[in-house]
Amino acid sequence: MLNFRLEGNVAVIALDDGKANAVGHAYIEAMNEGLDRAEKEAAAVVITGRPGVFSAGFDLKEIAKGPSEQKALVGSGAQMLLRLFSHPQPVVAASAGHAIAAGALVLLASDTRIGAAGDSKYGLNETAIGMSLPPFGLQMAICRLSKRHQTQAVLQATLYGPEDAQTVGYLDEVVASEVLEQTAIAQATALAELPAKAYAGTKLDLRAAYIEIIKASLK
Repeated sequence: MLNFRLEGNVAVIALDDGKANAVGHAYIEAMNEGLDRAEKEAAAVVITGRPGVFSAGFDLKEIAKGPSEQKALVGSGAQMLLRLFSHPQPVVAASAGHAIAAGALVLLASDTRIGAAGDSKYGLNETAIGMSLPPFGLQMAICRLSKRHQTQAVLQATLYGPEDAQTVGYLDEVVASEVLEQTAIAQATALAELPAKAYAGTKLDLRAAYIEIIKASLK
């Protein structure tokens, strides 16, 4: 699931389950392990998925097992996303494919988001599948998505191609797939040059109101 490597002072956290990269317990454990190592060994982070799929969202097979299993998985996922959202190092996400629901939230929790050109879809489809976006997801959406597009993106569950996803706020840049990872590593390398303490502190200051609401909802 986790392929961790260093590119200079950048930790590359590559997550690939060989399927849809669903956010299940293995995905969450792998992300946390990668972030643990990044804090010790690197100055910035790049997160990648697999070709064609960044992440398709929470593992619906686990959620279908029952209310207790659903609560456990979503709770662990929320903690992982909050950790990513407040991670002290620069975090660059490189999406080579679809990022739906919790997969889109991984993008929203990252600092800089780069997507591959193509026919991939990005978005929060919770309303379309009869669910409400939980507070941790809603706060990240409010923080990172363009205010002009929030009703369409969140309430109306619109899915976007890469270029429109950039306009809405899921992505910051769209590049050719063959240069996706090297572009992400280059950006992370540049961000790693910023003073670490100032970066971490300013990130928390910038996102403080959203973080507090998320923390309160998880108690």
